[in-house]
Amino acid sequence: MAKKQKEELTPPGAPAWQSTFSDLMNLLLCFFVLLFSMSSVDAQKFEEVAASFSQTFSIFTAGATAIGDGMLISNGVSQLNALDEYINSTGYEAEEDLSAEDIEKAAREAVEAAQLKASEELEEKVAEALSETGLDQMVELDYTSQYVELTLNGALLFDSGKAELKDSAEPVLDQIGVILERYSDSMVEIEGHTDSVPIHSARFASNNELSDARALSVFYYLIENTNLDPAKIKHSGRGEYIPVADNGTAEGRALNRRVEIKIYNSLSEYE
Repeated sequence: MAKKQKEELTPPGAPAWQSTFSDLMNLLLCFFVLLFSMSSVDAQKFEEVAASFSQTFSIFTAGATAIGDGMLISNGVSQLNALDEYINSTGYEAEEDLSAEDIEKAAREAVEAAQLKASEELEEKVAEALSETGLDQMVELDYTSQYVELTLNGALLFDSGKAELKDSAEPVLDQIGVILERYSDSMVEIEGHTDSVPIHSARFASNNELSDARALSVFYYLIENTNLDPAKIKHSGRGEYIPVADNGTAEGRALNRRVEIKIYNSLSEYE
């Protein structure tokens, strides 16, 4: 007589398929949480979708009420809205509302604001130094987002039609040299400017040559009498092409005959 096979005993614990199914559900949950964290939630649309599921598929009993008044979901949505308001308050818009041009423009504006702040702080230090040395009445001070500009009248430094420094100009340049040594962490640029009256002499054929020679004279003096790095100082003659006043009057021409020394701030784009 054949022996009856023993009935297989059901292994203890949950069926194997349930473990696999649970792993799948966990993975799906993590996936959707990740998607949710990377997305921007419109609270009103979220409520409408949840309410629609509740009415159509009979899930989420009283879902519309839970979405609107439930502590957990309601607080979560309000926190997301608060975060969005905070981001907008700092000057950024929702990511989907920003184009590449908007992002680039915002970045440029932020950089320029930082550069302008750096120049403003540098200008305050230079102004204080000029005041201490008594040069604030001889040197005009201005600044841009790139540099602080010291303007010296040409008559203070040179005789008419000449590029040799006056003896009386040397103490002024000595004090300016001290300021440059103290505050010129970046580049320094020396520019010579003239009025529009043509010059024809044995030495200078044009205002371009005169302005360049004057800038070069200031450059040489600073190099010889300071510890400034020549590699960080640039000199150029700009001739009559960038007037700051009307060349039709004697007063305007006197203002146009000038030397500008630009101290670039540490955030400037100058290379």
